[in-house]
Amino acid sequence: MGYYMFFLTLVCVLNFHTIVRAQESKLESYIVHVEMPRGPTVSALTDDLEGWYQSFLPTTLSSSSVDGPHIIYSYHNVFKGFAARLSPEHVKEMEKKPGFVSARPQKTLPLHTTHSPNFLGLNQNMGFWRDSNYGRGVIIGVLDSGINPDHPSFNDEGMPPPPAKWKGQCQFNSTMCNNKLIGARYFTIGNGTPLDENGHGTHTASTAAGNFVRGANVFGNANGTAAGIAPLAHIAMYKVCITRCSESDILAGMDAAIDDGVDIISLSLGSPATNFYDDNVAVGAFSAVERGIFVSSAAGNRGPSLGSIENGAPWLLTVGASSVDRKIRATAVLGNNEEFDGESTFQPADFSSTLLPLVYPRLNSSNPNAQFCLPALLRNIDVQGKIVLCELGGGIGRIAKGSAVRNAGGAAMILINQQPQGYTTLSESHVLPATHLSYADGLKIKAYLNSTSSPTATISFKGTIIGDDRAPAVAYFSARGPNIASLGILKPDIIGPGNNILAAWHISVEKNTNTKSNFNIISGTSMSCPHLSGVAALLKNAHPDWSPAAIKSAIMTTADQVNLAGNFIEDETLRPAFVFAVGSGHVNILKATDPGLVYEIQPQDYVPYLCGLNYTDQQVEIIANRPVRCSEISSISEAELNYPSFTALLGTGNTSETYNRTVTNVGEANSVYTVETGGLPGVDMRVEPSTLQFSGVNQRLTYQVTFSRLANARSDIVVRGFLTWTSARHSVRSPLVVIFE
Repeated sequence: MGYYMFFLTLVCVLNFHTIVRAQESKLESYIVHVEMPRGPTVSALTDDLEGWYQSFLPTTLSSSSVDGPHIIYSYHNVFKGFAARLSPEHVKEMEKKPGFVSARPQKTLPLHTTHSPNFLGLNQNMGFWRDSNYGRGVIIGVLDSGINPDHPSFNDEGMPPPPAKWKGQCQFNSTMCNNKLIGARYFTIGNGTPLDENGHGTHTASTAAGNFVRGANVFGNANGTAAGIAPLAHIAMYKVCITRCSESDILAGMDAAIDDGVDIISLSLGSPATNFYDDNVAVGAFSAVERGIFVSSAAGNRGPSLGSIENGAPWLLTVGASSVDRKIRATAVLGNNEEFDGESTFQPADFSSTLLPLVYPRLNSSNPNAQFCLPALLRNIDVQGKIVLCELGGGIGRIAKGSAVRNAGGAAMILINQQPQGYTTLSESHVLPATHLSYADGLKIKAYLNSTSSPTATISFKGTIIGDDRAPAVAYFSARGPNIASLGILKPDIIGPGNNILAAWHISVEKNTNTKSNFNIISGTSMSCPHLSGVAALLKNAHPDWSPAAIKSAIMTTADQVNLAGNFIEDETLRPAFVFAVGSGHVNILKATDPGLVYEIQPQDYVPYLCGLNYTDQQVEIIANRPVRCSEISSISEAELNYPSFTALLGTGNTSETYNRTVTNVGEANSVYTVETGGLPGVDMRVEPSTLQFSGVNQRLTYQVTFSRLANARSDIVVRGFLTWTSARHSVRSPLVVIFE
């Protein structure tokens, strides 16, 4: 009997553990929002947030175990809430508790630059770079994949100590941080180090604020002195990514950055547009902006599709990507003597000019994906000693295509765009002789292949070429508006260098083990974002009293509209880029430091805007991090926010919309501005008053703009225009967009 009872007990215990383990196996990371109770208990809870957060967890035996439901991060600044490992059943129980607002599984977000400072008009020891002290004393917090602390871009020669307000940590050993890299923390679960393992964070940090490094190059190309945009600003790295980035880590990084005392947050990451209360990056960034921290974010790399913009909240600076005037030229030479200029960072000096057989796998295979140079398909095609023509796409990366060609015995690769990529080409560290050509040039090469039975080609490597007067041009991958999360806010805000950007790298792409001065050329809005983070640092140094909105306004209203040739900025099609690609235009640092007027927005001004989006009180509270009653607030339409751009929606029923704007004089005390408008076919536009007369610095004046739909206006189209206030010294430009519904 005793044995039988012992057996039954053992079976029950085993079954219990089986059930518990089954429940634990369903655990995933949730982001949980809660709200503080109203009344006298609030201050007590504020002192013990950890304990209060713990009270939401299920009271099971496993709740204290890392294998059971448990809190990963407790948030203090970004919002009231926490990240926890939970099951759906745990969440259902949590929903019953007072103070619960929402819980959802966390998302994982993708990570979205020697010459670009000069391209932007920054020259060492002269002009605005010198006058802004190279960003001295400003702290840029970079949320990314970590950093290589021993890279020379992060040496602290000429650097002052960090400001007294700095409270951050260095989770490397104490000798790895210095007056340049003043903080390094990690948040990625189980990784245990701020060290960069994929290069992305090292690249973005050095782009924003890397120190001067002479002789920076990749394979000898783009040789020069590398520097970040704000080379004397301090860097604090918050490692929140490895290959992807979890929301819980990003929020923990933001929470720490706010506590630590950063001035700028640089976010080269993002996710597809959603309502702002469900976008935890936007929610966390709002709390940062409330504390006077400027937040620069990447627009995303899902262009050129319309509506692909990410990080669309109006309190964020949303940055698209453009080219610079430098090419690392590699020219494809065909057997009929046609030549097509492309790009490649790898430029072997010993590649023969002898013409080699040219093969296009799609012509040698019935497989519809053969043109993408998939490894398995190349094994069945004779490419030995030949140049292989490969197309972008097919689920295989550009460098991987080259590896497949090399492994199959190919001598070189010509990589061609598909139509969406147009004329945007990338200079990359290929594993074999290669060049990347435009879609139009690819069509010409295909026509040549069809014209001869013995096609041949070679590649001529011509090194670094400066002076492309079509720069800046919008890169194909740069995400486009309209801003799905808020149609009345034009995004991107600005474009900046993001295509073929040289900056620090974590390893040597040349396999050189004798130096730590490693660099690489990569592309993405991940590269344009830190350029603007650096610009914000320069402006913060020059104007320490400016708010994040004032800095943003200065950047937007002084942006360039034309390329180096004096023509309108183009996109990947070589046609003038639409406003949903360029936003306000291309950053002009020298003008941004003296904008004349700025459009100021205080953090509390966003609450009527959020109520105007028809969010519920609770949804607005998630963002504002405080109680909100929209019924007691005079909500405003999106276009009524005091934004430096205008987007009006005119349907057949509402033929007229009027919006107010208030500008603050940050130029000469006594100044007169007159208005000029243009564009907007199908719209009658009226600005009142047409003249603004200022008599003091920081004086504010308000004007009104009315957009009226004309009878001949077509439906379902978008038109663009501009509004510019001009004085004797300043030109303050706002882009205008009217969407006819």
